[in-house]
Amino acid sequence: MTHLLTTKEMYAADAAAAAGGTSSLALMEAAGWQVARAIRARYAPRRALVLCGPGNNGGDGFVVARLLANRGWPVRVALLGGDPARLKGDAAAMETRWTGGLAKLSADLLAERPLVVDALFGAGLARPLEGAALAMVQALNEGGHEVVAIDVPSGLDADTGQTLGAAPRCAVTVTFFRPKPGHKLLPGRLLCGELVVGEIGIPASVLDAIRPNAFVNAPDLWAAALPWPMPMGHKYDRGHLLVAGGGEMTGAARLAALAARRSGAGLVTIAAPEAALSVYRAGSPGTIVRPMSAWPKLLADKRYNAVILGPGLGVGAATNALVLEALAAGKTCLLDADALTGFADNPAALWRAGGAKLLTPHDGEYARLFARTGDRLTRARAAARESGAVVLLKGPDTVVAAPDGRAAISDNAPPSLATGGSGDVLAGIIGGLLAQGMEPFAAACAGAWMHGDAAARVGQGLIAEDLIEALPAVWSALAARAEEGA
Repeated sequence: MTHLLTTKEMYAADAAAAAGGTSSLALMEAAGWQVARAIRARYAPRRALVLCGPGNNGGDGFVVARLLANRGWPVRVALLGGDPARLKGDAAAMETRWTGGLAKLSADLLAERPLVVDALFGAGLARPLEGAALAMVQALNEGGHEVVAIDVPSGLDADTGQTLGAAPRCAVTVTFFRPKPGHKLLPGRLLCGELVVGEIGIPASVLDAIRPNAFVNAPDLWAAALPWPMPMGHKYDRGHLLVAGGGEMTGAARLAALAARRSGAGLVTIAAPEAALSVYRAGSPGTIVRPMSAWPKLLADKRYNAVILGPGLGVGAATNALVLEALAAGKTCLLDADALTGFADNPAALWRAGGAKLLTPHDGEYARLFARTGDRLTRARAAARESGAVVLLKGPDTVVAAPDGRAAISDNAPPSLATGGSGDVLAGIIGGLLAQGMEPFAAACAGAWMHGDAAARVGQGLIAEDLIEALPAVWSALAARAEEGA
């Protein structure tokens, strides 16, 4: 699985490698080699301008300049501040190995439109860009120059994905050992362009002591927990999901129910108000429809092991009561939309209710329940701790967080998912996985990834119903992957 390392954790990985006998100078040489290799794999030889800062990121840049020049590339190096005597440690050592001269950092160097290598500042930058560095980044963006960043685009916070005043828009970013949260959170992901992760000699075993708890949301994280039909199994082995349907916005629950069936739930029942039953019964014939008056009886039936509440349900005391009753019955509950907004005036009442909860708010719903401070990863983790529930914070960089601090960032959601009903489909996918016995964190991660993958398969013109139709292809690809790994 792909761990995400914070800046502090990456420093610990570097230190552990050094303690194991790999010198920091050797790590810098390997880092520069990986960047030069990535550049040569993507570009024919051309003029290159390497922008070097005063720290180790600049040291990596000197290595890149030397290695490209050795391959016949015409390379210029510009040093922030212009005085190599101010360099220290490994960066100073690598500067002495560069024999091509130094220029002072200036936008005038961009006149011939070289390929620019950004080695000004890496992940350790803690303050906004200023002076010549800021002017250079602004010139890069205004001129639309092609930039390859080392580690992170200079000015990007590697832990949050936020910019520190400004950062260049890069075609490629080459980082090392493991990516960082800022590579996956927006706007950082967009500023990085193509992300390349290079191995530089740090053994994976250093992660045992670091114990990172943030991940890229990808199948390696949850594929082993996916539920698959068994040769001797039957529909009751695959769980029975209960969906609460509203009286007016009937499409939301129907989308969720059908998506749950496509995600493998053996049986799905919608409970709805009497006046709307004919609408629900006119839908997919494989979905069971019951009157809402049967709600207590349905909750008492142990065969119903997961419940979706919120999509199209309406905000008010009646919805709140359905939520609290389902939690009191010991069901695993996915709470979305109206099931969350209804507790905006007293979210603590929902947290006190206990039970296995999975919350799937978008930013607006989140703000009604929690203090909106910090980046999305920080906010999702804070919400999970406060609520005691797994929280899936929806967005183009969806974050799933568990109360124990585990978190996963999704990076496969295309913009076409911004359409009515797609969130209801997401709830249904996850609800179907919950009904089949997946624990909430794994189900949320898998559901978010499958949702994004289905959207990518549909492409432009997507509507929510298309996602459901694309799910069999998603499952087929996951099955093929499992067979290859067997």
